[in-house]
Amino acid sequence: MMTLYSGTTDPFSQRCRIVLFEKGMDFQVIDVDMFNKPEDLAVVNPYNRVPVLVERDLVLYEANIINEYIDERFPHPQLMPADPVMRARARLFLHRFENELFCHIGPIEHGAQKVADKARQAVRDNLTQIAPVFAKQKYMLGDEFSMLDVAIAPLLWRLDHYGIQLDKDAAPLMKYAERLFSRPAYIEAMTPAEKAMRK
Repeated sequence: MMTLYSGTTDPFSQRCRIVLFEKGMDFQVIDVDMFNKPEDLAVVNPYNRVPVLVERDLVLYEANIINEYIDERFPHPQLMPADPVMRARARLFLHRFENELFCHIGPIEHGAQKVADKARQAVRDNLTQIAPVFAKQKYMLGDEFSMLDVAIAPLLWRLDHYGIQLDKDAAPLMKYAERLFSRPAYIEAMTPAEKAMRK
């Protein structure tokens, strides 16, 4: 059985929980208190960070690597595109999410006021830029829910919590976010601490 070491408020861990629930498979989640990490976490991950997936002799860390492994190991429903060109494009999008959106989470959560405000502005600008896409399509890659939707959902859930206000230009993005949040697997994958982040 797969075991996921998962931070109860960690957006990267939430991505992995969403994929596990979307696949509807047997797994165990070990909730990790980010301020009081268990000693064995440093043993399985040299960076002493979550998420970490353990399956027999295999130990994986980094959310995108974990999620691609789960997707290949349990192909239904498939979350990465089957076509190599589309799959490469999807990986490029995931890479951009890390560099243009998720890299700002640390500064927002732990940075000084000025640094945090600058990070909020960067996230706001980048999200506003992609918002028009959702006036025409249901999900990030069209009509099919994919790994890109999994990747961005935890950030969209935390916008209020992070103090990021989007203007009305981003309305299609917020409708898209509600579509993601209403998926049964998304709801099941949430921790009580995550549920408390939105009123």
